[in-house]
Formats: sequence, structure tokens, C-alpha cells
Amino acid sequence: MIPEIGKIDRASFERVVFPRLGAPDGSILIGPKHGVDAAVIELSDGDVMVIAEDPTFGMPVIMPYFGWAIVHICASDVAVLGVRPKYMTICLMLPPGTREETFEKVWADIHQECQKLGISIVGGHTGVYPGIGYPLNGGCTVIGFGRKGQITPASNAQVGDTLIMTKGPAIEATALLAEQAEASLRDKLPPALVDRARSYIFKMTVVEDALIAAPDAHAMHDATEGGLINGVYEIAEASGTGVILYEDRIVIPDEVRAVCDHFEIDPLTAISEGTLVLTAPPLKAGRILDNLEKRGIPAWEIGEVSSGERIFVRNNGSSEELAPVKVDPFWAAYFSACES
Repeated sequence: MIPEIGKIDRASFERVVFPRLGAPDGSILIGPKHGVDAAVIELSDGDVMVIAEDPTFGMPVIMPYFGWAIVHICASDVAVLGVRPKYMTICLMLPPGTREETFEKVWADIHQECQKLGISIVGGHTGVYPGIGYPLNGGCTVIGFGRKGQITPASNAQVGDTLIMTKGPAIEATALLAEQAEASLRDKLPPALVDRARSYIFKMTVVEDALIAAPDAHAMHDATEGGLINGVYEIAEASGTGVILYEDRIVIPDEVRAVCDHFEIDPLTAISEGTLVLTAPPLKAGRILDNLEKRGIPAWEIGEVSSGERIFVRNNGSSEELAPVKVDPFWAAYFSACES
């Protein structure tokens, strides 16, 4: 049975989608695969096109930032391949009764963020449709161009690589829950901490993280549904490697911890758009960390890629299998916050 909300599960993907991918084409270097953020098409003389597609759910809490989120969430999937996003098409769907100023604000923000990132909007579709409650990015396609040797897909991790995380876990979960439950959080937590949690909306991007790290990285992945744990697992699965993840190396910012504790969810398995997970040769890991720090992006070494099993070493020193996250705890927390 497919999930009630969120991405389809691995079994459904393997059973329904993967066997039915249209006409085969030898120029496809990277196609649909769990844990890989974008496709790579070989052009000529070593040039490649990187292309990614994403929807953006227009939940009420994100509407003031909806245009920003569309651009950065979609552009991040190209940037993690080590390629600068260049072109965008977008299908923006509006519910009946949408106010003109709402539409204008969303589109102005899309335009502004595309300008900042150097992305040209080259096409798409915009219309009003019944059956949806809020504006919806029905599908945003972002394209970039680069060289075959520079791409950094999640499937490119190498045994011996250092595993690095930027910003911390549960970035998206923290941002959206802090927005949705601001009033109840202010009753329990210091106002400055709640304000910092709400500001995580603008951390829900890995475009800058990825472009800084790309020259020295082997593999990169944006930890979205299933959070950090799923992001690490998907790199190992896509690369056919083992991995050792150390819980005591995972820095959880105070505001992330406080919001997740309030909703009784695990920050390591909660949706985390904005957390870049990457692998790099140990001799280059320090340079990546330094370059990220210079741009104000915190990052930490949290493990290594191995040739053996996929292991999660807990704070108490015990080890357990690193397994994919079956249910992201964010969704239940978010809808409970909507009802309160």
C-alpha cells in the first residue's frame, strides 16, 4: 500500500515506477533512482545536462515564503549534483478565489530568488483549478549544465570517504512546526529561541552549501523526508557501500532540539530540506569545512563510508543497523499542530 502522505515508498517505486521508464536512451547517465536527486544526460564532448523536478506543497504556514521555497527546494536538487542551476520551468496551480495580491507576491518572490541564483525562467504553466486548497507548485523543473567529471550524485560515495553534515538535522521540520505552532511554543520556550526556530525557513536550501563543497566532494544529497538518517542511508544504498554514522558527532542546535522535544519527534528522522549530507576524501574534508565556515554555514564530520555494513553508533557506544526511515514523524506532528 502506498503511503497516505509524502513520497512513495521504495517497494512501490521498484514495483510500479522503475520498470516503466519509457524508451531507453544511451545518453542517460543517471536516471530515476532512490536517493538520487536529479538526472544526468550526456550531451557531447564531456558536457552534461542535470535536470530535476519537484512539487512544493502550499501549506498555509509556508505561504508568506512560498515563492522563495519553490525556487530553493527545486534548485537544491540540481546544485547537489555539483552543477549551478541555470534554467527553470514551473507549473503554478492556484485555487479558485486566489487574491491577485497573493499571486503577485508568490511570483515576485520566484522572480527575485531566481535573479539571486542566476536562474532564468523559460516556460511553464499557470492556472486556476478546483480541488486544491492552497497555491501549489505542481512541478518545477530546474536545469543546469556542467562537465561529466564534476557531477557529485549520491551514488558516487567512495569507501574511506568522510561523511559531512551541514546546518544540523530537522531543518524543515523545525521551521514549519515553529511557524505553525508559534503561539503554543512561545508559552513553553524562550521567545528568542522560537524566533530562531522560525528563521529556519530560510535555511531550507542547500544551493550555496552544495556549490561551495562541490569541487572537493564525491557525493552529495539533500536530506529531505526521513531526515538525516534517511539521507545517510540513501547515499550508502545508492553507492552500494557501507557507512558508519556516529550519534555523538551529530550536532543538534538548541532550537531544533527544543521544537522536536515539544512535539516528541526524533530530530534525526524528521524531514530536513536544507541539511546537506556529503562525502569527500579525508584529505579534502577539512577544506570543505573551512570553506563552508567562511560563508557562515556550520558543518561537521559525522561518520565515514565503509566497505562493510551500514551502522549507527549510538551515544552509549552500542551499534545498530542503519535502516531507512519508514515513516517521517514530521507529518503527524504538523497536522496535530494544525488541529490545536
